[in-house]
Amino acid sequence: MATSLGSNTYNRQNWEDSDFPILCQTCLGENPYIRMTKEKYGKECKICARPFTVFRWCPGVRMRFKKTEVCQTCSKMKNVCQTCLLDLEYGLPIQVRDTGMSIKDDIPRSDVNKEYYTQNMEREIQNSDSTRPVGMLGKAQNPSDMLLKLARATPYYKRNRPHICSFWVKGECKRGEECPYRHEKPTDPDDPLADQNIKDRYYGINDPVADKLLKRASSMPRLDPPEDKSITTLYIGGLGENVTDSELRNNFYQYGEIRAITLVQRQQCAFIQFATRQGAELAAEKTFNKLIINGCRLAVKWGRSQAAKETDVKDGFDEMGTGLEPVPGLPTTLPPPPALEEEAPANYFNLDPSSSPALMNISLPPPPGLPNPPPSGSHMIDKILI
Repeated sequence: MATSLGSNTYNRQNWEDSDFPILCQTCLGENPYIRMTKEKYGKECKICARPFTVFRWCPGVRMRFKKTEVCQTCSKMKNVCQTCLLDLEYGLPIQVRDTGMSIKDDIPRSDVNKEYYTQNMEREIQNSDSTRPVGMLGKAQNPSDMLLKLARATPYYKRNRPHICSFWVKGECKRGEECPYRHEKPTDPDDPLADQNIKDRYYGINDPVADKLLKRASSMPRLDPPEDKSITTLYIGGLGENVTDSELRNNFYQYGEIRAITLVQRQQCAFIQFATRQGAELAAEKTFNKLIINGCRLAVKWGRSQAAKETDVKDGFDEMGTGLEPVPGLPTTLPPPPALEEEAPANYFNLDPSSSPALMNISLPPPPGLPNPPPSGSHMIDKILI
């Protein structure tokens, strides 16, 4: 250990003695009733090598026991969880957070400089109001769009699962279902995620998880505005049952004047129509992959023009491009009539086509009150023949 009874009196007097750890929601678990064991000066911190109070607990059923790995001073300096060392606000590795906020790591690595730096940071923590981070993180600028897009909105309890049973991998596990470890195929040893170091994660260097997230951010899709300038409507998907019209208005009024908000509770979506195209473009840019309401990340897309909606409905698609299900019981499309070689004459009275034309040209009697018309030529010929 870096401290002893005969030296480093200042550090020995400032060994950590806390009553509750600094944890993220994922490491704490979903069980509201949790029991922890507390061991005063149980281990040395993995970063500053000073003894600290170790907490150990089980986050849930069929989960592995977890414990704190670093002291609270190191946790406050980086604003991270004492167990997983992920950022408490965004749930991301330190390397990703520092890249998104343009922060350069200034923590020394040597023992003497590390102790001096830790002492100065402890004084700054004591003089602060404990509501904001200290050091370079407290002076950092606003987070970038990349950081807001990658931020985790909900806990990831899958990270608390037990480790893989090494006896089961060898085919020698005899516990069966009573085994507290996982009986699954292990990951590829050549996978970079299989080699993680707690110090590299804390200092923000050579972190394979951070490299994976940064690559995902570089290939993240964008929301391009449609060519039709008349479209000023945004589609908001993934709404929960508790999202109201006022919550949507409070999140979108800052980008421009809102003309109308239409909630569709059945499909858990909404349509927000702006008064100007500029306001709709600004809202789409600021909220795409970053809109979180009531802890849920919502999908933001552009609406569709009226002509596109009519075309999709004719082709069997609804307004959002989803295929429409056929209605049972409706007749199918009628086949076209067979083409006739010669056009048949218009026989509206179903008369025998072999009859004489004189019989077919029978004139109707005139209406009452009008003089009788002169006889036609065909009737005169019939009278002469008679």
